Amino acid sequence: MSSTELPFVPPANVLPKVGTVRVAEGERLRSVELPGVTLTVRSRPPAREDLPPALYVHGLGGSSQNWSALMALLDGEVDGEALDLPGFGDSPPPDDGNYSVTGHARAVIRYLDASGRGPVHLFGNSLGGAVTTRVAAVRPDLVRTLTLVSPALPEIRVQRAAVPTGLLAVPGVALLFTRLTREWTAEQRVRGVMALCYGDPGRVTPEGFRNAVQEMERRLRLPYFWDAMARSARGIVNAYTLGGQQGLWRQAERVLAPTLLVYGGRDQLVGFRMAQKAARAFRDSRLVTLPDAGHVAMMEYPETVAMAFRELLEDAGELGAQRARRADRAGAGGDAVDRAGTDESMGG
Repeated sequence: MSSTELPFVPPANVLPKVGTVRVAEGERLRSVELPGVTLTVRSRPPAREDLPPALYVHGLGGSSQNWSALMALLDGEVDGEALDLPGFGDSPPPDDGNYSVTGHARAVIRYLDASGRGPVHLFGNSLGGAVTTRVAAVRPDLVRTLTLVSPALPEIRVQRAAVPTGLLAVPGVALLFTRLTREWTAEQRVRGVMALCYGDPGRVTPEGFRNAVQEMERRLRLPYFWDAMARSARGIVNAYTLGGQQGLWRQAERVLAPTLLVYGGRDQLVGFRMAQKAARAFRDSRLVTLPDAGHVAMMEYPETVAMAFRELLEDAGELGAQRARRADRAGAGGDAVDRAGTDESMGG
């Protein structure tokens, strides 16, 4: 992309402050500096200690906030964190300007390696689904289970509604779009995004809509917003054209982790027809189809997705292992109390 296509993006260390990111009750945000990239990580305290770690990865134009509802529902099963990919949410652009699927996957791997939290229960939506598929394929040691919500995996017949997003990858289109939509309000933009991503935009609460508008207003003030969108869209298109061992479907076949696939019947961006192909590609997969869901089922039907994930844990033996550990701790605690009581009685 030439320097004339989009406004100049200043280095991350001189980016302007444009307002704070919303943090839901019980959540925390922190910034993690890694080689070549700085990531913002959203987390919430787990309901209990010693829960297995989970990491959530959002899609194109999204952020860690996309996972807040699901994170809250699963805080009794996993110790969850959601990250903002480079250039999205509250994370600044990567130092090298690499927004490819591989570049995003590298950022996820760097974080997991640096944090020492792996292996994790890994979640991905849309672009995040492509990213986490690549992570699971090349670093199986980092992944316990993989949950993909409408993953952006290559399609021969792309959804008609997804064409404008793909066009962002064409040099010059992002700049043209910013000029053509200069007068659009944040409310108009959010309504358009929700109409595209939700099976039923009416499920969005008034508070949820207001929060989305505020976040849109914040992002539009970021000088790198459209650059990150365009380059990441180009990264998806490029990933779709890769063949051989780097092809996403070939990498899906290499994933060893038990995989939960969630597809929405009203998804306008990822074809519902791809659900069966994905179920065949991932060797140890479970498929959940939600006829009324759109592209972001974890936001539209978080309870259903949470229940499906718990069933994945049960099938993978994870829930049984958690119960056994809790029973062992409870038993050890009981023995300690019994011994303490016996000692006290003897001393008396």
